[in-house]
Amino acid sequence: MKKITAMAMAVMLMASATASAQTIAPKGKVVKPSDTHILYVGRIDNSNADRPVFTFPGVQIRSGFTGTSLKMMAKPKSGYFMAQIDGGEAFKVGFNSEQDSIVSLATALKKGKHQVNVMYVNEGYDRMPEFWGFIVDEGCSLTDAKALPEKRIEFIGNSITCGYGVEASSESCHFMDETSNHYYTYAAETARRLGAMHYTVARSGIGVYRNYNGPKTGDAVNMNTEYSHTLLYKKDAAWDFSRYTPQLVCINLGTNDTSTTGADPKLLQKGYENLYKQVRSHYPEAKIVFLCGCMMRGENDLAVAKKAMDETMEKAHNEGDKEVYRFDFTPHDGSLGYGADWHPSYKQHQKMADELTPYVKKLMSW
Repeated sequence: MKKITAMAMAVMLMASATASAQTIAPKGKVVKPSDTHILYVGRIDNSNADRPVFTFPGVQIRSGFTGTSLKMMAKPKSGYFMAQIDGGEAFKVGFNSEQDSIVSLATALKKGKHQVNVMYVNEGYDRMPEFWGFIVDEGCSLTDAKALPEKRIEFIGNSITCGYGVEASSESCHFMDETSNHYYTYAAETARRLGAMHYTVARSGIGVYRNYNGPKTGDAVNMNTEYSHTLLYKKDAAWDFSRYTPQLVCINLGTNDTSTTGADPKLLQKGYENLYKQVRSHYPEAKIVFLCGCMMRGENDLAVAKKAMDETMEKAHNEGDKEVYRFDFTPHDGSLGYGADWHPSYKQHQKMADELTPYVKKLMSW
């Protein structure tokens, strides 16, 4: 069994105390996911309005409700969520067995109106999680959720943006859903500090043309092929880009492209250019920032990745698009610890947010 951090243990203990899974539907009023008081954030396939499904981390489910308690329903084995009641401290809940379809989010609240926000924090392409609704007290109901922020960001990334191993105790730990948590990433933290809404399109191991340990000539499936999908690896679920228009798009890729045998500089630059063109075609007014992630180290990897991003930016500028930018995170050196498999630790993600937040605030005049 892998060790976990004190933070992770505290979250899990809180979850076990306040979000125990139940196998028999408790008393209360079931409210379906199609209820108009529920607001969704993130790429969700709601072709079946009462069984919305999603695969990318960071998807949020928001609503108001009346009463003294609230329960959430989801497909068994959907994975982990972070929940907040009335803007309080977030805590983790899980749907991790064939029997886990209901968890308690709140009990013994004061009577009156309350707010709930639930964020999916795993990568769901294997689990195919589904939200099945809420259960409120008898005689109570859902109410309007707080209005969504006007500031809107989209993060496109890899395992760093997903939150791979952020709750693990050290680099000797390996991937586990239990220690991966998008809520604690630089992306989610930056959005919270800015008071912004954010969508995430990210997958561990993915690159702009070459995935982790893939052939130097590139992989047939990469971020360029997956960016247009509502659900990862589901070609028949095309995302409707009119559903969300960010003012800022942050692209944090390249770590996997430059992994192991390294990247072909020309193919890497072409991969960035193709992704830039996709993003720009859907968001003609957005500012686009290429980020150099903290895991890229060594002169070769850094130089190749930075040059590819710089050339993509410069080409866009030369063609008249001046709203393309570059930003480099400080490479991590272990002084703030490591997450699983040498990924950024919780403290490293906080440092990344410390660096990115003021940059975005100035860039966007937020």
